[in-house]
Amino acid sequence: MNRIKAGVPRRAGRRVLALGLPTVWGAIAITYKMVCPLAQQNGWEARIVTSAVFFAVGTGLIFHVRQALLRELRQVRRVAGAAQSVLLRPLPPRIDGLHVAAAQLSADRGAVIGGDLYEVIATEHGVRAVMGDVRGHGLAAIGTVAAVLGSFREAVHDEPDLGGVLRRLDRALARHLRERAGSVPDSPIGEEFITVLLLEIDPDGEVHALNCGHPWPYRISGTHVEPLARADPLPPLGLFPLPPDLPAVRCGQLLPEDVLFLYTDGAEDARDAHGRFFPLATVLTEAVCNGVTNPQSILGAVFTQLLRHTGGRTVDDVALLVLRNDRTHVHCSLPSGARGTARPAPTYRQPTNNLQ
Repeated sequence: MNRIKAGVPRRAGRRVLALGLPTVWGAIAITYKMVCPLAQQNGWEARIVTSAVFFAVGTGLIFHVRQALLRELRQVRRVAGAAQSVLLRPLPPRIDGLHVAAAQLSADRGAVIGGDLYEVIATEHGVRAVMGDVRGHGLAAIGTVAAVLGSFREAVHDEPDLGGVLRRLDRALARHLRERAGSVPDSPIGEEFITVLLLEIDPDGEVHALNCGHPWPYRISGTHVEPLARADPLPPLGLFPLPPDLPAVRCGQLLPEDVLFLYTDGAEDARDAHGRFFPLATVLTEAVCNGVTNPQSILGAVFTQLLRHTGGRTVDDVALLVLRNDRTHVHCSLPSGARGTARPAPTYRQPTNNLQ
């Protein structure tokens, strides 16, 4: 309460200052023109002095307006940064034995966040990750990002399978669009959709996925780069109802030191001045062949080449998420007297040093 009360007079003082300084400068210019005898003369000296006075007043006004606009811009960026920390909260560097790195680039120069989303959460069902891309970009897509991410963060702990998580996301998106249509009557909710990729990485490294219109991530094993799967994805959420059965796609095992590179289509769809698409797979292959295996270094290499390819400007939001399996498998033997074919669950220990 004290902060609120203290902030009110501070903002009021800024408003008085913002209005007072231009008024004072304008009064000085008018007083000079009406009272000063030199301003009434037509000689060259008088004209030069008059021009200098009005030039100084005009320069002061322009400088004052510029400073006010810069203050407003800094405030907007602080608010956008706070919103980003809530929506796309920073991911920890390690989640249940996985080395994690993520970054996002908004296509709107004035926006810090856009229409892409990602999250990685360790649950009792395994490590679950989401990567999504809302139709459109920039500030207009933030509401949809918030609705989908909020639903994901709850559903991953409640739902035993990825199909249940996806249905929860679908219901959250439909609910958000209905609420937005009620508050904005002309909102074209029939044209809204979001591509979603759900991943589940079991303790033994087995990967399962559900894909709704999103690009398949790349699996990096050594210097080999290939798509994680080649199955046809489901339609994006929001366009059609989900099918009754949602079996997850089995994508094989993520071995120690293997990397998953998730991205939104703004990366591969980025074009250079000649209209050529960004060669993401080639850039990844060149990076790992040059010994770049650290997730942060992979992000840096891709973003550097992407900005160089586009000349520093992208026309769509871009989000990248890198997951590297840093688990070291410890083989467990069956205890004496064990019966049947069941095996004890594999355990893992963290490596003593970071892989580079």
